Amino acid sequence: MSGPAGVLVFSATAGYRHESIAAGAAALAELAEESALFALHTEDPDDLRPDALNGCAAVVFLSPTGEVLHDRSRAALRDFVTGGGGFLGVHAATCAEYGWPYYGKLLGARFEGHPEIQTAEVDVHDRDHPATAHLPARWRWTDEWYDFRSGPEGRGLRLLASVDESTYEGGRTGSPHPVVWCHEPGLGRVFYTALGHAPAAYADPDFRRHLRGALRWCARLED
Repeated sequence: MSGPAGVLVFSATAGYRHESIAAGAAALAELAEESALFALHTEDPDDLRPDALNGCAAVVFLSPTGEVLHDRSRAALRDFVTGGGGFLGVHAATCAEYGWPYYGKLLGARFEGHPEIQTAEVDVHDRDHPATAHLPARWRWTDEWYDFRSGPEGRGLRLLASVDESTYEGGRTGSPHPVVWCHEPGLGRVFYTALGHAPAAYADPDFRRHLRGALRWCARLED
């Protein structure tokens, strides 16, 4: 990668590959452009290196799975966030890098499993965040509802939204069941949304505004 990039979108997979990655990358490129940022989509861990990340406002992990980083890219990402960079994890971002403890702490959760895709009710707890300000307090949404082997509860993270397990079948996390949260570790900013399994999500106006708000918050471009 040559030259500065406003947003680096990384979607390498060493396990299950989501069909929605192409749609998600296209949507993120459009949302970045709306904010006068340049988005580069890559699946090469060598692109996560200090000279490239120095030109980034944010890094997005778009449904990566498995062990997809090497030691150099891990160090570069860690230094980027601790130095004040923004990190946005989308959907299967919690399914990657199980062998890297820092990454689990960065995101705040690890994927455990999910039932079939279903429509459920999402409780939006915090509408003061730009990623959730446009959503109703009770939002009906269809997705693949992730359960987590370890969640963000009790870690000082800001819970933005949770799914009501009584409105769908197969949830095993309990109440609350977080699906959107953020935190500010050190100088950095980290946002995670468990939503975004299906390609159609990235054409949905509410979900696009959700991603736009998350991206702008990570990049410190709040309206």
